[in-house]
Parts: sequence; C-alpha cells; structure tokens
Amino acid sequence: MSVTIKDVAKRAGVSPSTVSRVLSNHPRISHATSEKVRAIMEDMGYHPNIMAKSLVSKTTQSLGVILPKPAEELFLNTFFMELIRGIVAQANRNGYDVVLSSGSSEQEEVDAVSRLVYGGRIDGAILLYSRKNDPVVDFLSRNQFPAVLVGRSEQHSNMITVDTDNIQAAADATRHLIQMGHRRIGFVSGPPELVVSLDRMEGFKRALQEAGLEYRKDWIVEGEFLQESGYRAMSFFMNLPERPTALVVVDDMVSFGILRGLHELGYRVPEDVAIVSFNNIALSELSTPPLTSIDIGIYHLGYTASQALIQAIQDKNKDGDAIHHQRHIVPHRLVLRESSMFSPSAPK
Repeated sequence: MSVTIKDVAKRAGVSPSTVSRVLSNHPRISHATSEKVRAIMEDMGYHPNIMAKSLVSKTTQSLGVILPKPAEELFLNTFFMELIRGIVAQANRNGYDVVLSSGSSEQEEVDAVSRLVYGGRIDGAILLYSRKNDPVVDFLSRNQFPAVLVGRSEQHSNMITVDTDNIQAAADATRHLIQMGHRRIGFVSGPPELVVSLDRMEGFKRALQEAGLEYRKDWIVEGEFLQESGYRAMSFFMNLPERPTALVVVDDMVSFGILRGLHELGYRVPEDVAIVSFNNIALSELSTPPLTSIDIGIYHLGYTASQALIQAIQDKNKDGDAIHHQRHIVPHRLVLRESSMFSPSAPK
C-alpha cells in the first residue's frame, strides 16, 4: 500500500496541511520543520501525487522548452545542450519538471505549443531562439501566457527576455581582429530570419565603420548553425579572387567546419585566415588550433531564463495580474586563443 500524506504527517507529528506546505515550499514553514518532514518522506518512500496536487493548486510544476526547428539539428550543436542544462538545473532546484517541444514547421510548432497551453500541461514556456515574425511568440503573447525568450523580440517589446548584447559582442570580436592588423574581414552568419544573426551582423558592421574599413557583401556568407555550413563557407571564401584575411563566425560549431575545410586545403589558421567565433563551447579550446571565441555564458543564459520564468509564474499566481516584463542581459567576454593571434604583415 502506498504511503499517503497523512502517514507522513502522523510520523512527523505535524498536520497534513503542514506537509502540503513543505511540498509547496511555503515561506511560513521553518527550515527545521521542512528538513524534518522531507527526511521522513524520503525514509518512508513518499512521492506526492502530482495530478492531485495540480487539481488543487491549478499548476503543473512543469516548464515547456520550445526547441528550434528542426529538432534533430539542435542535438548536433552543443550550445543548445548547455542551454538546456542551465534551464533544467534551475527548474529542478525549484521543483519543476521540464517538457521539451518542437515541430518541423512553424505551424507544427504553434500546434505543439497550443496543445501544451490549452491542455494545461505546463505553467510557462521558454523559447530557445528568437525569430522575426514568430507565430509562437505571437500565440504566447496573445494568450498572456508566462513565457521567456532566449534572445529578443522585435515585435513584442513587453516579453520577458534573456539575452547577450550580441551587437556589442560582435563589435568586440571584430575590433579584436582590427587590432591584430586585419583590414579585410569577412563574416559567416546564421539564418537571416534569426534575430541573433541580425544583431551580430549589425555589431560587425559597426566595428568596420568605426575603423573606416570596407563592408563587402561578397565577404558575407549565411548558413545554419552547423559544421557543414562552415565547411561550405570556407570553400566559398577560398575561391574568391580577393579573399578576407580574417573571419568573424557566428557560432563555434560553424567554425569547426571552417577549420576542417581549411586544413584539407592546406591553409593555416591563423597565418592564412584568422578566426574569432561565438559561444565558447567546451570543444572550442580543444580544436586545432584552439578557437578565440566570445563567451556568452550559455549555462547562465539557460539558468536565468528558467529563474525568470518561475518568478513570472509565481507573480502571476500571486497577483493574478499581468506579468512583470523584464530584459535580462548576461555579460559576455572575449576569450583569446591561437586562432586569431596573428598580425598579417601585408594584404594577401
């Protein structure tokens, strides 16, 4: 026979309502009482009935994480894994489970999210990407559903967002190459519908303009956040009659593809082409050569997004009013490694 909340209360010498408050982390329950009750729960093998609790509290203790499409490509980029790790760590700390959702098209994404929202299966949602004219963001905003966007929304300025200052970060990356003596700098971008691609492109342009350097469209390549995109970009640049001596690359995984392609063709990094990348994933310092990369605090982005969403859920449940909108900016830093530490003596 399963252990009930009354069994735990009887052994702890408290009322069942006190046990319920311990489960919900009620602030009026002392730390000593909470520790005692939780120890007895563990000893007796008690597990709360989540469905029953949900009916009473009107909450699910679950957060929805909306993955970018297509989901299978997501798992090829460790950026998203680290982001989700931060989300889960904070969610678990606060007693929330995490539900992953995705779709192969925008309509499938909206359908999946609407099932979670209308079905009462999640208390809030985190979107791991920011797109222009995003119907998922439109849906969540229209329904005033607690949500946090990793990035920023051009259409919904009232949405809670957690982001890097990508314009400043890209400008910092570009300025580093300029300081190293490069005057012909290209940019490998992500999909143009993603706000992060637009912001990093903007920062790149600003740094070139400040230095009086030429912005050339033939030195810009767009692609996906995958190694293969970097490999194709490298092939394009190396076939130009006049090529850049340095590249700002939107993502470390893309840079790995560039490094692979350059190595196959016998080019050296940074002597022939210097590279500065973004995200500073763990593998960036293990590449050959190690990548100079902008550390955007991926884990902290996820952790902060989860924290902000839980706070929004709690505020809405407490006040019953609109969610308090905020924009959280996670600091970035340039991590210098071998891939950019070379000053060209003359244009090549």
